[in-house]
This record gives sequence, structure tokens and C-alpha cells, in this order.
Amino acid sequence: MNITPEQRIMNNDPKRIIDAAMQLEPTVRAFIAETLLESLDFEEDFPVSAAWQEEIQRRCAAIDNGTARLVDHELAMVQLRTSLG
Repeated sequence: MNITPEQRIMNNDPKRIIDAAMQLEPTVRAFIAETLLESLDFEEDFPVSAAWQEEIQRRCAAIDNGTARLVDHELAMVQLRTSLG
């Protein structure tokens, strides 16, 4: 009987999967964690328009590919307070 890779993974105990994943490089683990978390975000807490969904995906892609300009929370708050006077 041939076992497919999918069946092999599904037959594994979650602890064994986690133990194996912990042996991976940190960037690979981060990618897996992000992918798993994103897979849980299918249900929306509130309706989001198609335009906003596209904007969210665009911003996430910019973060993932390194083109987004990220600002530390503390710096952002200082800049916001300064701009408001």
C-alpha cells in the first residue's frame, strides 16, 4: 500500500510535527507560523469591502517582500502627537 505525503503528515501526532518544525531555520519556522495563522483568518468579524481586502493584501505583500516602510509604534505615536500639536 502506497502512502501519500498528505496521508503521512495527517497520520503524524501534532507534537511530532511541532518537534520536526522546531528543527528548521528560524525564517522557515516564521513562514510556516505566518501561513498557519493566515489560514485561520477566513472568517471575518465584520464585513470588509473588496477594495479594503485588496488594500490589506497589498500592504501584507509589501511587508512580506520588504518594500513597506515600517515605523516603530513609539515613533509613530511621537510623530502623530507632534503633527496634532
